[in-house]
Amino acid sequence: MRKILRRLANDRGAEIAEAAVVLPLAFMFLLGIVWFGRAFNIYSTITQAAQQGAIVAARPTCATCGNSQNNDTAVTNAINAVLQASRIDPGNIPTHSNPPTLTASCPVPAPAASCTGTTVVVCRSVILNPSGATSPVQCGAVVSFQYPFQFYLPFTSLNMQTVTMTAHAQMRMEN
Repeated sequence: MRKILRRLANDRGAEIAEAAVVLPLAFMFLLGIVWFGRAFNIYSTITQAAQQGAIVAARPTCATCGNSQNNDTAVTNAINAVLQASRIDPGNIPTHSNPPTLTASCPVPAPAASCTGTTVVVCRSVILNPSGATSPVQCGAVVSFQYPFQFYLPFTSLNMQTVTMTAHAQMRMEN
């Protein structure tokens, strides 16, 4: 009996067993931090890209886009430039599943509000402030698009799950 108790009291190899349990959990925790950090980086980048696109869409003229206010190519180029600067593929932007809806057009002299685009939706001459606002009516442009992100976290429920992030920005039109 003493021989059995001595063997049970022996703790040789306990560190290896503990490491075999703890190291995979620690590795998964660190991998999760990396992938959530990447998701946050992509979200902040697409938000910045939408803001740059809204700035271009709100300008009445543009030197690089042929002085045309309704040039969606210039908006898309501005968005693509920000995405490519962060090594994000603009070709992954899917067709917008929930495009923004127009609540009201700006009063004259602005042209009637309109939304164009299927992947990057650009709405111009939109009232930006709510209907009950006491300040004067502010007209502007709204840019919206979505970007998919796929998690790679093996042995979790998030493995190979795709999360669609939406970028939405608005900018007041300058006269």
